[in-house]
Amino acid sequence: MKNRKSILQQEICPVLPSHIASLLLQLPDNIINEITEIRIRVNQPLLLVLDNSDIMVPQAGKTAASEAYCCNSQDLSRIFQLLCKNSVYAFEEEVSQGYLTIPGGHRVGLAGQATVFAGVIKTIKCISSLNFRLAKAIPGCADSILPYMVDRECGRIVNTLLISPPRCGKTTILRDLIRQLSTGKPSLGIAGVQIGVVDERSEIAACQNGIPSVDLGPRVDVLDTCPKASGMLMLIRSMAPQVVATDELGRQEDVIAVREAICAGVTVVATVHSRTVNELYERPYIGELLAQKLFDRYVVLSSRLGPGTIEEIFDSRQEKVLYTCPDEVGICG
Repeated sequence: MKNRKSILQQEICPVLPSHIASLLLQLPDNIINEITEIRIRVNQPLLLVLDNSDIMVPQAGKTAASEAYCCNSQDLSRIFQLLCKNSVYAFEEEVSQGYLTIPGGHRVGLAGQATVFAGVIKTIKCISSLNFRLAKAIPGCADSILPYMVDRECGRIVNTLLISPPRCGKTTILRDLIRQLSTGKPSLGIAGVQIGVVDERSEIAACQNGIPSVDLGPRVDVLDTCPKASGMLMLIRSMAPQVVATDELGRQEDVIAVREAICAGVTVVATVHSRTVNELYERPYIGELLAQKLFDRYVVLSSRLGPGTIEEIFDSRQEKVLYTCPDEVGICG
């Protein structure tokens, strides 16, 4: 597994101007190892979001936060060109969604001037903010969750929903769940499972030319940059998975597809943004899935004790808590 400095050097710095890359690589290793986001804004300091704080990156030869490097419009323009490989038109669809995904599964969020046609965002120009969200693989981070996803009586994986606010490790955990289920877990009586992954934002598998660049195990088929709803049903028809996995449910069509998949006998493992189960009940569409108890397990995550803190694991059928958080570090920390 790559350390954070290697990831920064090999996957992030190639799309940064050399002077910004140098500023980052000269930081102490203890800082580099905690970087979760790199935020670059026009006329604002270069900012790093760490596990539990943020810092401003000083200019070369300086140390005080008051002497932080101030990013300019040329910096952002150059980074955007590097991200788009000097062909913005070729990436217009991704840009219209407000992000780009680079090798390694790192998502780069975009903000600027939106171009809207008939109520639909066509592209974003005059980029004024970039947010590099660093992805990381943590093999074994799902170890404490996996036993609660197995119904030993019937020998199957149960439908599971990971519930989490942003930046709490849900995609990292989902990725490891996929890897472990695909590989098999003899200690839990799990043989390797055929899994279909719908990776709408290229964050789970970090595909390059359709090929996953992260280890998801030997029994995984990935549909990259495909809308979740149509992708789930397409995979069920074409690849006959036992489990379908996807990230960030939310739209009405997502809910319909999840219902169809589960009713077709396919297990669904997915994530959704929320702080609590109760909050989800108030959400349109997603609340319907909960009311119908289509998901057997809810895994509620936070960053209270670090990314990947498991607040609770809840059995929706029996309406009881199976696991609550001990006072220990988050599993993605």
